Amino acid sequence: MSYESVRPVWRAVRDRFQKSMSALKSEELSLKLSDDTSSIGFMVRHNAEVEYMFAEWFFQRKAPEGLIYQTNGPSTDDSAFTDLSELIAFSEASDQYLSQAMESLPDEAWDQPVTSPMGLSTPREALGRVLYHAGLHAGQIALIRKVAGQISRL
Repeated sequence: MSYESVRPVWRAVRDRFQKSMSALKSEELSLKLSDDTSSIGFMVRHNAEVEYMFAEWFFQRKAPEGLIYQTNGPSTDDSAFTDLSELIAFSEASDQYLSQAMESLPDEAWDQPVTSPMGLSTPREALGRVLYHAGLHAGQIALIRKVAGQISRL
């Protein structure tokens, strides 16, 4: 298995995710369902950070110099995630970074188990996990936008 065989699936899911995130409005980034949940802005940043983590953990590409993970754990200060253009650019950069890492992974490595902070997984399995992760947060963001929109009309 090579990157070329998984590229169409990755691009279909990831491009749809990016298109949805690009449709956000700046004022929506601070929306959340309750005080103890993450904001939309936090989730956009978190999804990108996970892509950087997966590039390092499973696809043999060290995280970029100076990258600071800000979303490990529950959201405590959502004011850090309110610059829409910055979040969109960070999300696009993480996509490119992970895509390049997958592309450069040797064909024989795709099915070799890798030990990571998440446990044992092959890069092929990890791709499924990162796709699922993006879909999960895309759904949460859509729900928050819908619920917040209904509340604002009351």
